[in-house]
Amino acid sequence: MTRVFSGIKPTGHLTLGNYLGAMRRWAAVDQHQSDALFCIVDLHALTVDHDPARVRRLSRQAATLLLASGLDPHLCTVFVQSHVDEHTRLSYLLECVATDGEMRRMIQYKEKAARERVRGGSVRLSLLTYPVLMAADILAYGTDQVPVGDDQTQHVELARDIAVRFNQRYGHTFVVPRATPPQVAARVMNLQEPTSKMGKSDDSGPGIVYLLDEPDVVRRKIMRAVTDSARDVVYDPEARPGPANLLEILAACTGGNPSELSGVYETYGALKRDTADAVVEVLRPVQERHRELCTDPGYVEGVLRDGAERARAMARPTVDAAYRAIGLLPTVEAEDAGVGAAVPDIGVTA
Repeated sequence: MTRVFSGIKPTGHLTLGNYLGAMRRWAAVDQHQSDALFCIVDLHALTVDHDPARVRRLSRQAATLLLASGLDPHLCTVFVQSHVDEHTRLSYLLECVATDGEMRRMIQYKEKAARERVRGGSVRLSLLTYPVLMAADILAYGTDQVPVGDDQTQHVELARDIAVRFNQRYGHTFVVPRATPPQVAARVMNLQEPTSKMGKSDDSGPGIVYLLDEPDVVRRKIMRAVTDSARDVVYDPEARPGPANLLEILAACTGGNPSELSGVYETYGALKRDTADAVVEVLRPVQERHRELCTDPGYVEGVLRDGAERARAMARPTVDAAYRAIGLLPTVEAEDAGVGAAVPDIGVTA
């Protein structure tokens, strides 16, 4: 089966953008059609200033919401990144293949570093190198496809470049993955700043619909969404991002087409009301299941423990092969277990 890997970073409460852009597809499509792994990438949350207790709390909440969204541990592997050492083991090897120039071209690093320079500060080194850790997350599992929003496509391209370079220099070790963005609502925008993504770590709460927002809160935020001064409802993401964002959200919730839906509405008020109702209904089963899972924290912990064991077993052969390929001596334990020095040819998948 095709192997799929994707992850959620616990830097804030999960949002409608996370659900429509990724999580819903994971549950409805990816776990049924592929050998799928879904990871809470908690190590990535350490690249910025953080509260340790909050990272732990958000990691647990993210795992619970992934299960509440429909992920079935009998069909896929759900785990926490830091529970599987192979991620960090492989990351350093890939740092020895990646270049400084590649890291500094990453859009997220450039934007955050520029903001810190304006404040007279500096970002953490891990923010520069975390795309390599992301590449390790992907490549350790022989991943074929990475379902991501368009803001993460650059990082998947980096993983592809590193995999190809490693294979060419040291022998065929990694599958070369590809990004598979969803067709609709790949990037849900902030309701108050429709030119910016609805990010879970943003400060603009009124523009963000969180998965655990109460229905009245959801409706209030959507009814106050920014549109424009025009009287007609037209789908034009470039010229009219506010209305376009509402139409994309409504389309993603109802299975419609944003352009076709624009012809149904004569006023923004009607569009907002229908969008709010659609979002409330989409989130209702997720919130109900989340409440059920919160009453049984032992179940969630068991899922994460079993998921880490499965993930470790899948990643270790590839990571061990990478260690041998790049020139490192096998451990005594590996030699005693009969692990040879030859690098297995597992092919390069374009």
